[in-house]
Amino acid sequence: MVEGDITDLEVDAIVNAANSQLKLGGGVAGAIRRKGGAIIQDECDEIGYCPVGDARITSGGALKARYVIHAVGPVYGEGEEDEKLRNATLSSLKFAEQYKIRSLAFPAISTGIFGYPRERCADIMLSTTIAHLKGDTSLKQVIICLYDPLTFDIFKQRAAHIIKTDGAFSEFEDL
Repeated sequence: MVEGDITDLEVDAIVNAANSQLKLGGGVAGAIRRKGGAIIQDECDEIGYCPVGDARITSGGALKARYVIHAVGPVYGEGEEDEKLRNATLSSLKFAEQYKIRSLAFPAISTGIFGYPRERCADIMLSTTIAHLKGDTSLKQVIICLYDPLTFDIFKQRAAHIIKTDGAFSEFEDL
């Protein structure tokens, strides 16, 4: 888990907190567009649409990452948000497997303009990712990259709680 700008990470793929129209506007998507170049938006335009709870993949353009996985999380209050966030996270992990990605970075999906509570996001994304990593996977590194100190602290606290109660990845108990 790191605090910083996901677009600066040297990983095989980063996850974009996307909208269904795959338009790279503000937040994480805006940073990806600014640093990765117009090619990423062009590829998103070719794809056209992605339902909530699913993901799509494009090149990383000029980013350090080779790929961008565009995960469409829920807008808070639309219904079935927890399941949709879980599915968006899992869909991203499945794309990583399909493309033989060894290192992947996630932002806090849906916690920006979509208004999803950070604590719930942390619990769902972390537990989904941990469960996936316990299985047969080509992933060697998954980073949760949080842009602001408050979200970082929330994710760090929730990760420590999950590790303590689940026993998952006890080698990270010092979180």
